Amino acid sequence: MNDLNALPADFTWGAATAAYQIEGAVAEDGRSPSIWDTFSHTPGAVAGGDTGDVTCDHYHRWPEDIALMKQLGLGAYRFSIAWPRVVPGGDGPVNKAGLDFYDRLVDGLLDAGITPVATLYHWDLPQALQDRGGWPSRETAEHFATYASVATERLGDRVKDWATLNEPLCSAWIGHLEGRMAPGLTDIGAAVHASYHLHLGHGLAVQAIRAASPDARVGIVNNLSPIEPATDRPEDHAAAARADGHTNRWWLDPIHGRGYPQDMLDLYGVELPERAGDLETIAAPLDWLGLNYYFRQIVTADPTGPLPHAKQIYLPDARHTAMDWEVHADGLEQLLLRLTEEYGAGRIHVTENGSAYPDVVRADGTIDDPERVRYLEEHLAACARAARQGAPVAGYFAWSLMDNFEWAYGYEKRFGLVHVDYATQRRTIKASGHRYADIIRSAGRRGRRAA
Repeated sequence: MNDLNALPADFTWGAATAAYQIEGAVAEDGRSPSIWDTFSHTPGAVAGGDTGDVTCDHYHRWPEDIALMKQLGLGAYRFSIAWPRVVPGGDGPVNKAGLDFYDRLVDGLLDAGITPVATLYHWDLPQALQDRGGWPSRETAEHFATYASVATERLGDRVKDWATLNEPLCSAWIGHLEGRMAPGLTDIGAAVHASYHLHLGHGLAVQAIRAASPDARVGIVNNLSPIEPATDRPEDHAAAARADGHTNRWWLDPIHGRGYPQDMLDLYGVELPERAGDLETIAAPLDWLGLNYYFRQIVTADPTGPLPHAKQIYLPDARHTAMDWEVHADGLEQLLLRLTEEYGAGRIHVTENGSAYPDVVRADGTIDDPERVRYLEEHLAACARAARQGAPVAGYFAWSLMDNFEWAYGYEKRFGLVHVDYATQRRTIKASGHRYADIIRSAGRRGRRAA
């Protein structure tokens, strides 16, 4: 793809996963239940009654999975560490067996020439901490920092690239306001307090990581969407501003030292649990920003609907994935430029981007997924266009390395570059995986420095 030439020579080519979505082994070697174990076992919470009890069995099959990464030519692998595997009680005793697993994984990646990029929190809060208040409680942020220290002290001699949180919007808004994710609450007060303590935990974890590993490169991962009004009506423009605040500014402004957007504070009507010095902690300097991008939002005013009173409309003539998400690669370019121009980002990684489609295994065992191939090519081209305009885009991590437990959607939705037959655990690289490998090869695997 000649249009990728604008990407830097040391661009990172990676793929991403998350612990609860792939590891399985939920009751092995001292791991305790997480809020997702509890949520997925709640009748009606997950499509098909699916759980992450086994999923891809990565806990036992990680050497095979690293071999697949090497076959794809990945320069980096973004994975998450399961807090309940490392500190089962959320605080207190450390589980050596849990840390040993990530030790083996990291060493295996390095032996394969693949840079490990670790995310400390990808939604699997220990249930023990949820029982004591969860993210709406300040002590959870403090325990998160302690856990960050434990993980970094053990792995920081080899892992230099760290993300504190993955998509805190999902943890706070979808988990505490909409109820569609763990812990399944619908309480605006709990949601706002959870968002605040997620940010505080992030800032405290940045400090903890740097104390344990001074040469660490630290970032945070947010899922963002460009927002557009459905019409030129003033009420739709106002709805778009609210949706932008809810989806983007609430998550970007505080970590950039701007505090929380006043218009959103007014809309939520919830007092922040702020203490002196918190906002400075939340705005700890970062080495990079992580951007997860899947779709844009086109919204219309919905005064009687749920917060932020902005209803996303469906465009019937647009292309959509199996998630009913619009395919709009230009939105990735827009967000990369916004982070550069509005927030002064010095280094950005596209830490997740991918698409679900109803893959069909052919008689010869192969999987041809042309829609995913096209999606991948279009979004990589968007990265290159943004780079050409000055965005410091430094890497791309396809979501996902392999099909996995897709949260409340269960196993029906497949995002992987690698197909997983859950009955046999057989892995098969899809056409999209082979295409990604071709792109990586054509780029010459120009450097593996991740963040």
